[in-house]
Amino acid sequence: MPLGYTARRVGLALDIGFVIIGIAVLYWGAEWLIRGSAAVARAFGVKPLVIGLTVVAYGASAPELAVATKTALTHHPAIALGTVIGSCAANISLILGLTALISPPTVDGRIIKREVPILLGSAIAVPLLLWNGVLSRFEGVILIGCAVVFTILTLTVSARLDPDDTAEAETRGSAESGAMIGGRARPRASRGVATIMTLFGLVLLVAGSDLFVRGGRGIAAQIGMSERMLGLTVISLGCALPELIGSLVAASRGHAALAVGSVIGSNLLNVFLVLGVTAYLEPIEFTQPMHVVELVGLVAITLLGILSLRGSRKITRVEGAFLVLAYIGFIVASALL
Repeated sequence: MPLGYTARRVGLALDIGFVIIGIAVLYWGAEWLIRGSAAVARAFGVKPLVIGLTVVAYGASAPELAVATKTALTHHPAIALGTVIGSCAANISLILGLTALISPPTVDGRIIKREVPILLGSAIAVPLLLWNGVLSRFEGVILIGCAVVFTILTLTVSARLDPDDTAEAETRGSAESGAMIGGRARPRASRGVATIMTLFGLVLLVAGSDLFVRGGRGIAAQIGMSERMLGLTVISLGCALPELIGSLVAASRGHAALAVGSVIGSNLLNVFLVLGVTAYLEPIEFTQPMHVVELVGLVAITLLGILSLRGSRKITRVEGAFLVLAYIGFIVASALL
């Protein structure tokens, strides 16, 4: 067996190992970050519902933010953008679709009036901002501002909930959210311990993103995959894996409705926060505009997801199957066109 062939196989095995370890480290980094942040918030007397709407939401997008920031700062913008677009597509089609196949989730009619219009606007904003192949620092600031406004509006709406609705939200958050579990695991943790947990989570996120991106780029180089496709597939799926597992576990336990709010919140923060911070730190420029199929495909998948979210009803298994097929079609079209 040629020595070069053996070396390539060893290198590929190492890169796959980096990816697997990187995903694990990113997962635990996000968990520790959320646990520590939740404990800090509890130490300052923040209500559990507010923790769920802020710490949990932002912590869920921490892997995407860490990876996108890492790739943008190392001058690999195609991976950064592919990660955001791929994660959004996976959330709205793959995660929501698989959840519906296991246990059709019930859609809260209030989501249609509040979050869905913003979700559609965020999806349309991606091709509008990237059509000229550049996402400037100023545009990044605008996106970050949108994330701040969305968070404030969410907290304002939650403050107006009826007591019964608030109690129900807190109960569900405590029962199913990893962040609430983390906050409950150390309900009397001192602020110092909670701060150490938070910092440790940040360190893990940085280390995990480095391993994950290094391994992913190595695999892409070995098999001839472009950085664009690497971000759209391997990197984005790796970042979405914890949320996918959490949604599937919740669905198997009869709490599939939790996936709906999680998917919407994750997509909004991926566009507003992750893209915004990435562009602010390092404006994303491309030698050529992004392929039309990714930009239009994200909007099409979002529209398909919104159609399944119409009214106060359940997302059927047939609709779930269509969502999963849409994701497969999106990836195939991106690879071929």
